[in-house]
Amino acid sequence: MPRKVILCVDDEKIILDSLKMQLKKRFANKYVYEFAESADEAFEIINELLEEETEVLVIVSDWLMPGIKGDEFLIQIHQKFPQIVKVMLTGQADGNAVLNAKEKANLYRCLYKPWKEEELFDAIESGLEGK
Repeated sequence: MPRKVILCVDDEKIILDSLKMQLKKRFANKYVYEFAESADEAFEIINELLEEETEVLVIVSDWLMPGIKGDEFLIQIHQKFPQIVKVMLTGQADGNAVLNAKEKANLYRCLYKPWKEEELFDAIESGLEGK
């Protein structure tokens, strides 16, 4: 059975640690969890997972990151992997960035920091129901 991955991307390690703890608490071993501190690192992880024939189901990405903003990152992801459910997690994205991601990246949901665990879980679970 192929492994199924949830990938979280944020330049703040404390955010990634929180996501890891929450996801493992909710979904336990149902998924594999990967974490990247930049869009470049996320692309490396995705390429490695593809080589292993591992499916990335969901990407939870920050918006304000060095190098590339989350909406642009998710647009690039969507162009290559339209089937991945995309969730943006942000404290600073403006309405235009969210709209851009919805229109060009098929953004499933935007959650605002500090997020509520149930909102995160609902976004992932309901996003995967449509797959």
